[in-house]
Amino acid sequence: MNEADLTPAAGHRITLLGRPGCHLCDEARATITRVAAELGVAWEERDITLSQDDLREYSEMIPVTLIDGVQHDFWRVSEQRLRAALSG
Repeated sequence: MNEADLTPAAGHRITLLGRPGCHLCDEARATITRVAAELGVAWEERDITLSQDDLREYSEMIPVTLIDGVQHDFWRVSEQRLRAALSG
């Protein structure tokens, strides 16, 4: 793939913050996986239980979605909002 083949969304990075056993995290993961694959966007998942800072900041909000390190959503991932944010 060369630079001309990349969509505007391809320059972004999605981060999913969650923890093991979280059913909302499972739903968020499925949505992010689908959208990221379709748009060619890199994504990663971070377990908040591995960081005291993450646990303190996000424990009541998971799953939390970050786009390029900036909080985008929490509790539920809206596929429509995610696509719009990545396309803009």
